[in-house]
Amino acid sequence: MNLLFLMTDQHRVDTLGAYGNSLARTPNLDELARTGTRFDRWYTPTAICTPSRASLLTGQAPFRHKVLANHERNVGYLEDLPEGTFTFPEALKENGWNAGLVGKWHAGTEKTAADYGFDGPTLPGWHNPVDNPDYLAYLKENDLPAYEISDRIRGTLPNGGPGNLLAARLHQPVEATFEYYLATRTIELMRRYAAEGKPFYLATHFFGPHLPYIVPDEYFDLIDPATVELPKSIAETFEGKPPVQRNYSAHWTFDTMPIEVTRKLIAVYWGYVTLIDEQIGRILAVMDELGLRDETTVFFTCDHGEFTGSHRLHDKGPAMYEDIYRTPGIVRVPGAPAQVRTEFVSLLDCTATILDLAGLPTDQAVDSRSLLPLLRGEHPEWQQDIVGEFHGHHFPYPQRMLREDRYKLVVNPDSTNELYDLRNDPDELLNIYHHPEMEPVRSRMLKRLYTLLVERDDRFYHWMTSMYDIGQVDHDPTQSGLDEASYQ
Repeated sequence: MNLLFLMTDQHRVDTLGAYGNSLARTPNLDELARTGTRFDRWYTPTAICTPSRASLLTGQAPFRHKVLANHERNVGYLEDLPEGTFTFPEALKENGWNAGLVGKWHAGTEKTAADYGFDGPTLPGWHNPVDNPDYLAYLKENDLPAYEISDRIRGTLPNGGPGNLLAARLHQPVEATFEYYLATRTIELMRRYAAEGKPFYLATHFFGPHLPYIVPDEYFDLIDPATVELPKSIAETFEGKPPVQRNYSAHWTFDTMPIEVTRKLIAVYWGYVTLIDEQIGRILAVMDELGLRDETTVFFTCDHGEFTGSHRLHDKGPAMYEDIYRTPGIVRVPGAPAQVRTEFVSLLDCTATILDLAGLPTDQAVDSRSLLPLLRGEHPEWQQDIVGEFHGHHFPYPQRMLREDRYKLVVNPDSTNELYDLRNDPDELLNIYHHPEMEPVRSRMLKRLYTLLVERDDRFYHWMTSMYDIGQVDHDPTQSGLDEASYQ
């Protein structure tokens, strides 16, 4: 068995035809979903790059591995995994596997992918590193033009300065794009691995469709903005919600741009997804050409989602909406049935699944569950909810989330908590946490969240108890049937 892991960055689930977007042009990923398992409730453990990627690497939730923020915006957390931390590529290498990673690393600062046993070019950073020596050599070898952009799209900050770059037109042919380059390097490594004959894990980590959306003309103009249906959460008022959300909206300058610009941004974002889909198609075609299809499990997912105007926000950040926590997740195992699964699963679960498919123990991926029973079409007992965590981006901001079938609870210790009825309010516009009739749901979910978190992280009990003592949360953890002895 070989393993091909295709990963994007900051990728909304609703950009794919397989997830219901009728305007999407994603034939390769749609075909992967049609012939494999499409998970409809696939979540990230945290909606920020470095912590989520470190979770994939280790099978540990962010609170456990403690790499809690991106290097570029670190607020005092660890920037690399502690020495001796278990990682799945090292386990694969120790058991005779080849392991390669082409693309975005962003799972640490000083340590690179090579430090964990991965072959491939070293490509650090949060966005396409277009000044990378290997990429520049690729352009030169193929007589391709250098990176150049125009038609920049950005808003205006509250202080009158220019906002973050959100999109731009790229003056390069497709063959010169960073996405094409990554697919080319992946294909080269796949051919090498196929010739060597050892089982392999090969990952392609695209830097997109993370903003800014910088793509050539044919993708910048691929989707007519007039056909784009705006997300209903653009009607967000932030009434009854943590103030940080309104402030974050101002930081991302949503209200300083006409709605036509928002439509264009969404259209360009979808075009970016098409560019990536085509490069994935190139990789999968070579896999078939090499005769590897029937002996290779293919994963497709991302580290987290993207707002792209939803809730009048861009990027990701201190708001645990479905837009950034629910993500695409597709896995095709040779011989397994084509199906759609509705269990709550996580990017974290990829780690144990990779080890299980490789025939290796999964116990060191302590917060991960193998998806193999689900992928085989079985119906094992499975947790009926899922937890998310957030520790800050640009600034410290702790949050915890419990998502179940109908309701979502978000605990914000420094502000108001949130509760959403996703059956009646799928766009999460109305915070019903303080509605009197929701008291039974609120109490039940708080107790369940505290129970799950104390089981995972003994620090959380002390944290919630201290928050209750100073009036920052309205539920006493000591009344949840828990005490300090329950986790010792």
